[in-house]
Order: sequence, then structure tokens, then C-alpha cells
Amino acid sequence: MQVCGREVVVRGRFVKIASLDGEKYLFLDNPAPAIESLRSSGIRADLFTFLQRLPDSTPKFEYPFEMDNLAAMPITTFDNWWSNQIRSYARNRARQAEKRGVTLRQVLFDDDTVRGIWEIYNECPIRQGKPFPHYGASIETVRKISATFLDTSIFIGAFFEGKMIGFAKLVADQTWTQANLMHILSLVSHKEKAPTNALIAHSVRACAERGIKYLVYQNFSYGNKKTDGLSNFKEDNGFQRFDVPRYYLPLNRWGSIALAAKLHLPLADRLPERIANKLRDMRTAWYRSKSGPMSKAL
Repeated sequence: MQVCGREVVVRGRFVKIASLDGEKYLFLDNPAPAIESLRSSGIRADLFTFLQRLPDSTPKFEYPFEMDNLAAMPITTFDNWWSNQIRSYARNRARQAEKRGVTLRQVLFDDDTVRGIWEIYNECPIRQGKPFPHYGASIETVRKISATFLDTSIFIGAFFEGKMIGFAKLVADQTWTQANLMHILSLVSHKEKAPTNALIAHSVRACAERGIKYLVYQNFSYGNKKTDGLSNFKEDNGFQRFDVPRYYLPLNRWGSIALAAKLHLPLADRLPERIANKLRDMRTAWYRSKSGPMSKAL
């Protein structure tokens, strides 16, 4: 459904939580009308949540909130990022991509781009120790899921000998002051060419050329998991942890109870870190045992 011209989605079974569709790209600078519309809409949701826009970490609204986090980098110029913001390992990896023949360019959202994304999605079923949700998707399904927010999207392709071996999709907010890496993925079979590092470098360049002040790479950490290989990769490439308020508005009595009892949080976030990490390791080992050698390269 739409509220104040924004699409709202509802997720969850035990506690139903409504949020903006694309909440890291769309923000409520004046949330009161949207909240009032939600409460009078009859929507089947218990809570409504939204994030505060970067770079403000001090709560601006008098609603219940918890601190969330983003992996973001302030952008001034590409040269400043290259010389001062990234670590030498990431810089060398980006150079390695160029030396090994990887070329980067902004691409249109057309049939060639969709086919390239489809081939990358369907390379292997396990990524980062979990089933990859788009593995096995048809080309038309990939076209549909990649076609969101086209008015504020930037597509970048990494190519080797004319074949797309990686891509990034950046989605800017309404003001074009911050952009989020909605998708960034490369073929595992070309991992040694470091296409993902090259894609990040080209994404920084694209933002700097457009005056976009922040590049966001989703969350820096998830739940009670402090660091992992992905957060280290982000840090190597110049992303920092930014804590921002996430607001939760109860829409009914059950929403108030669930919020007070922390039932809105995923179960993994409520477990002690030691137990949650052990369960993640067991899950990863199980999926890799089922998927063979390709998953072990991830």
C-alpha cells in the first residue's frame, strides 16, 4: 500500500513490521503525516519503523528509537578517497583488476545488462555461507527485481574480454546527497581479478562526479555480530560505521508490547553473541557440505 505517496511493505509473522519500500534510499524528513496516515489506514501491521537520514546521529524526532548502523563513506573527491580513505590492500586490489584486463563503465539498464546480472546470479547457490536468494531465478524475474528505483539508479559493469563479470547498482535518495549500493556482486570464477574492488572504486568516482556526499554499503554490522569478512572488506575500502537512529512506532497494543519486550528483533539478535556465532558457523559448514567446491571459494 502507499502512504503519503510512498510504498510501504510489511514483513514478519509474529510481529508485523511496516517500513518504506527502500528505506535506505527513501527518508521521512517530516514523518508525522505518514504515521497518521498509517494509523488510520487499517494496515495489518503492529509497528512502523524508519531510519534517520545521514549524517545526523542525534535523534531529531520524539519517537521511540534504537540505534542502527550503516557502512558509509563521506565523499569529497575520488583522489581524496584513493589517497587518504582506503587501505593499501584495497588500493592494490583495485590496481590488480586493471592490470588483469578488467574494464569498468556505467551501463544502461537494457537486455545486455539484465543478461549479465542473470548470469552472475546463477553462477552458484551459496554466497557468504548462506543460500543465495536469486540463484535459479529466470531472466524475467531478474529483470523485475533489478528494475526498481530506475529514476535514481546508477548501474556499473565490470567487464573482462567483453563479458560482464561483476556489477553494482547504486540507488540515490530523493536529494541525490547519498547513494546506497543496493547490489554489488561478481563472478566467483573471476575472483582473482578483484572486480568487486574495482566496482567500488568506480562507484566512488560516479558519486564524486555527481556531488553525492555519502556512499552507503548497507549495514556495517548485523545484530550482535561485531565483525566478519564482509565488514573487514568494507573497512578496507573506506567505509566507516555510522550509527543512526531507527524509530519504531507502535500501531496497536500488540506493537507496544512487542516493542517493550524486544520481540521486534530477529531471534539471532537476541541470542548471546557466542551462541549466535556458533550457530552461524554450523549453518555455513552445512551449506558448504551440500554445495561442493564452488561454495568454498566464497
